[in-house]
Amino acid sequence: MLLLAASVRMSMYKEMKGSFQAGYKERSDLYKQRMVSWRADPPVKRIDGPTNITRARELGYRAKQGVLVARVRVKGGKKKRDTVGGGRKPSKSGRFFSPGKSTQAIAEERAVRRFSNCEVLNSYFVGDAGSERFYEVILLDRSSPSILHDSVFKGIVMQKGRAYRGLTLKGRKHRGIWVKGYGTIKRRPSKRGNLRS
Repeated sequence: MLLLAASVRMSMYKEMKGSFQAGYKERSDLYKQRMVSWRADPPVKRIDGPTNITRARELGYRAKQGVLVARVRVKGGKKKRDTVGGGRKPSKSGRFFSPGKSTQAIAEERAVRRFSNCEVLNSYFVGDAGSERFYEVILLDRSSPSILHDSVFKGIVMQKGRAYRGLTLKGRKHRGIWVKGYGTIKRRPSKRGNLRS
């Protein structure tokens, strides 16, 4: 009976995941309505629950007290730098530069800046409209008793400033330590830290 219930749940989540991906690829009417309403919202907004429940659960989301979700809007593309001083050097000749981290990592930082009592568990992409991208960030409340008594979440909330220190999944990616093994030795503990040693 338990195996049957588990298989039904797995097939249900698989169907939900497929429908979400199909809606994004086809740019369905529901997807377009979401984009219009999300663009009118503030850049960082707390929401009742995840839009893509299957992806959220894959990344550790649980519907319990102390776990919240925020939707963040980030502009994509390269960033135009300010007028620079310090001489006409070749290193200062450019105007548009791509940031050293992904827009998803930037979204995580903005979410935790807005909800300063929380730590980032993970985040995932939910859509894009024009030059704007939308991410949903899963946050954990540091002072919540249910989080502090959870064996998995307790260790995560103890890592203060996870998003700023690049300890989330996307943070580890732009630091270059997403993988282990040959070719990654000089990336640990960090690129600059390895240069100093």
